[in-house]
Amino acid sequence: MLNSISAIIASAVILFSGQPAERSQVLARASYSLSNRYGNSYVNEVFADNILLTLAYMDGKVKSGQNFSWSEIKASGSSMILLKPGQTFAFHDSVLSRYKNSVVATTNAHFTSNEGFRSDGWLVGDGVCHLASFMYALTKEAGLKAEAPTNHDFANIPDVPKELGVSIYYTPENSTSSTLQNLYITNSFNKTIAFVFEHNNNNLDIRVEQLN
Repeated sequence: MLNSISAIIASAVILFSGQPAERSQVLARASYSLSNRYGNSYVNEVFADNILLTLAYMDGKVKSGQNFSWSEIKASGSSMILLKPGQTFAFHDSVLSRYKNSVVATTNAHFTSNEGFRSDGWLVGDGVCHLASFMYALTKEAGLKAEAPTNHDFANIPDVPKELGVSIYYTPENSTSSTLQNLYITNSFNKTIAFVFEHNNNNLDIRVEQLN
């Protein structure tokens, strides 16, 4: 299943860096601080770094197995995901069977130390659940179809209502657990949808737009 998803992703040019699309209607928008992800300053930095690294993988600026510079990861920039009608974004590539034919994009990451993700001393990749929760909350506000099978109610995510927290986890040893700790966003509209991410200093601005 993973090979088929990878082939779809490779053939679909829907994820790229660039300026926000013109002639669009903003359906939902929010600005999230990367300075208040956790009360401890060191742990907060780990969370923020892992969020930005996920965006870099999603954008194609970083690929698995490649070296990267944290200064480049943290630099201001923007990126975009485009979903045509009926297409699905999954946060990682271990997906439920009902989405295997519609997934065209993921973050391209598995949140491991081998991919450069940081640990706060407890888990590697802490913080990626925050990014998924941001996206889920905005997807709900925009009225798109979304599914997050596992709630993140075991820990608070600042700026996100508890019922919209998303638990993200990936392990090749347990595909069932991985597929259930994922986020699925499907463009249920009849026009192309854009997710626009803009990072500047410690602020992450995310918009959901309908392209005309």
